Amino acid sequence: MSRRPSLDLLVDVLLVAVAAVWGASFVSAKSLALETGVPSAVALRFLVAALALGVICAARRERMPRGRGLAVAVLLGFSQAAVIGLETWGVHLTSATNAGLLISLALILTPVLESLAARSWLPRSYFVAAVAAVVGVALLVSDGGLRMPTAGDALVIAAAVVRAFHVTASARLTRGRRDSTLAVVLVQLIVCAATASLVAGAELPAAVARLDGRGWANVVFLGLMCSVFAFVVQLWAVRRTSATRASILMGTEPVWALLVGILLGGEIVGTVGLLGAALIVAASYAGQAIERRHRERVLEPPVVVPVVVRSTDSAQA
Repeated sequence: MSRRPSLDLLVDVLLVAVAAVWGASFVSAKSLALETGVPSAVALRFLVAALALGVICAARRERMPRGRGLAVAVLLGFSQAAVIGLETWGVHLTSATNAGLLISLALILTPVLESLAARSWLPRSYFVAAVAAVVGVALLVSDGGLRMPTAGDALVIAAAVVRAFHVTASARLTRGRRDSTLAVVLVQLIVCAATASLVAGAELPAAVARLDGRGWANVVFLGLMCSVFAFVVQLWAVRRTSATRASILMGTEPVWALLVGILLGGEIVGTVGLLGAALIVAASYAGQAIERRHRERVLEPPVVVPVVVRSTDSAQA
């Protein structure tokens, strides 16, 4: 009982760390894609990630999933590859303004999907918080002004939809199973690496030959931090919390992307953008609290009050 609050805090901190890493990934992914092309950038990211996690799993002698567990891991690998591929293509073709707004649609889609799957609808107050978070994203990314949607915007919307399905499926299909988290993620990374390498084709070796020091730094960051660390933490966390809670905490990703843009990219954010960032943080905290209370209320067994029945003889005595 006493461990639960500390475990919840650890899950929250790690999920926010994932959001921070993914927020920083936009700069690296865009830079790498410009140097190698999008398919090769995605392939290199997953090849490095699969190699690194493969070494870790071998050293720890992790047992690879089998049967249904292996099938689930492969399925999640394809959905993860679709998320990253669509997101990378989308960011490459659209502005960070529109991409940051559109990817946040996963905040709305994930709780809806999880509620439908669990047949336990979240309270209206949660959706108020989720909408407030999206409004915050809109304020944050529209500080420089929106423009007409493009093909890149459509790809980011598709990435948000697939991400919502992926997070929900990860929670429901892996919870309760004893498969190693590291091994499950390794299978996902192998599937992602194979798929991306197949798409890149003959361009991949040429892209590797063109990489300079900065390019390799981007590959290592995207492979180790944004893939190995983030995917392992995400799967570990959703096994111990809900997909909705994970989604709203990782929904602070646009704020971290903004901070990285300011510190490393020299971007200037006005009052409207800062207001949006504050709204995202506040709405995420409120939504997480609402969802936790609802989950505890639904899962908590009813309190049975014992009733003492006195016999007639004892009453007369």
